[in-house]
Amino acid sequence: MTRRLPRKDVVVVGLGWTGSIVALELARAGLSVVAIERGPWRDTATDFNIGTAPDELRYAVRNDAFLPPKVETLTARNNISQRALPMRRWGSFLPGHGVGGAGIHWNGQTWRFLPDDFRLRSKIVERYGEAFLPADSTIQDWGVTYSELEPHYDRFEHVLGISGKAGNIGGKLQDGGNPFEGARSREFPTEPMAPSHAQNLFAKAAAERGLHPFPRPSANLSTAYTNTYGCKMAPCTYCGFCERFGCANYSKASPQTCVLPVLVREPNFEARTECEVTKVNLAPDGKQATGVTYVDAAGEEFEQPADLVIVCAYAIFNVRLLLLSGIGKPYDPQRNEGVVGRNYAYQCGAGATGFFEDTKFNPFAGAGSNATAADDYNSDNFDHGPHGFVGGASMSCGHSNGRPILYHPTPPGTPAWGSKWKRAVRDTYQRVAGVGAQGSVMSYRGNYLDLDPTYKDPLGRPLMRMTFDFQDNERKLSAWMALRCEEVAKAMGAKQVLTGKLTGPWSTVPYQTTHNTGGAVMGSDPKTSVLNRYLQSWDVPNVFVMGASAFPQNAGYNPTGTVGALTYWALEAIIGKYLKSPGALVPA
Repeated sequence: MTRRLPRKDVVVVGLGWTGSIVALELARAGLSVVAIERGPWRDTATDFNIGTAPDELRYAVRNDAFLPPKVETLTARNNISQRALPMRRWGSFLPGHGVGGAGIHWNGQTWRFLPDDFRLRSKIVERYGEAFLPADSTIQDWGVTYSELEPHYDRFEHVLGISGKAGNIGGKLQDGGNPFEGARSREFPTEPMAPSHAQNLFAKAAAERGLHPFPRPSANLSTAYTNTYGCKMAPCTYCGFCERFGCANYSKASPQTCVLPVLVREPNFEARTECEVTKVNLAPDGKQATGVTYVDAAGEEFEQPADLVIVCAYAIFNVRLLLLSGIGKPYDPQRNEGVVGRNYAYQCGAGATGFFEDTKFNPFAGAGSNATAADDYNSDNFDHGPHGFVGGASMSCGHSNGRPILYHPTPPGTPAWGSKWKRAVRDTYQRVAGVGAQGSVMSYRGNYLDLDPTYKDPLGRPLMRMTFDFQDNERKLSAWMALRCEEVAKAMGAKQVLTGKLTGPWSTVPYQTTHNTGGAVMGSDPKTSVLNRYLQSWDVPNVFVMGASAFPQNAGYNPTGTVGALTYWALEAIIGKYLKSPGALVPA
């Protein structure tokens, strides 16, 4: 029997970056807020203290901070002719689990998307013509502009204390920064991290090739900092335990470090952990949410009534909850109709690993986002006409880690085990530097998310089914960027260079990136978007959906900075407009 609880003003689904920020801002606005989180409570002092946090076996190999597949997984296939099968071990991407979500284990790259990224379809058609769009692509503009989001990018960066160097303040280019970025209102909150030897070689080689190197924006802080919420952070110690790990030093921005210490002190906020929301409840006419239903760790079912439901789970799980709740029309790729599950995208990559003879590096002295980057090949910063693809990639060089279990690069031809492998590991460990490219992925008619007709979760609900493969456009981009990375690696002095690019179909097995986007996208047309420009459901106006699920396609950057900016943008509309006059903020 379902137990009905007292009504709250707001129920927040998920307590990661977006959920913690939403809960804090709405609690401060005077609303009663309850956040419901599927995973356990996680705290820096107890869960990621200095004695246990740098445990490579526990976190990087056994994936202790990630979602157990037995709790939730999905099925995957490359195209609709295949039968989707369950992912029984996370590989290609690693969803977080518990309070903080992926904000615990991320590397810390915090980018602003470029102005052209938000009007991508219009930009491509204006410059190259409609025929230049990739076949079967569903690329679309976002419905919001960079200039509208700029104050919210700025706010998010100052909550996280991002270390970096501005390249454009108020339209005036700044020495040492990214000349391609959109105009900023002010400088980064903290100065760039200290560059490594590899970064200095990259900067010199890139500049000699006419590129414009700059320090990559980093949530691994260069110096002590007190953020806009009053939370104190410490300088990074370059320990090399960022991605897949919680930060014991309070140096990497996370919800635990930047938001939760303030949020838990709000008297009208409550968190319920190890409770899974199973659906958003709707009124009989389906046009208004009445709250959510959730199941606790003991299997007891509860109904939490609320006036406002804000979905803040991980991107693909946002989409699944909408499908399970009947919010929005599910996407049908054969008829190209419907919206929920449409425009799923990912991230593509390429790179060059350089093996050096007379140059040594210290890879163990690293941090997740400590790198030098160049944006000359990103977005529409170069002429795509001769290359036959759209989109682009950020290029960078830096050592994030040199950990003992998983970091053992060896030259091509080295045996996979034995004494020769051991000697190669010893001789190569300090003589490798990589130049990597993180590329965009367009959205396509055949890449989408829906509910699997066969497989179910422990609660009897259909699993999410992911249908995805890289298309010719992304393969061309990856191959072209691999050559650009190889050129820079050779100019850095590498004696041997091994390049990597997209080959074969997308596979769920090797890790690639946890940058899943789309499926509940924002836009200006209800026929091609789930959400309006304020991340409000077109169909159920008291439901808002935060996160990268709103991206119509993915850019050549990590998504976190844009996720944060969109969150503050939506909150401004919720607090400034919706609460004063509940209803649709944009006419359908």
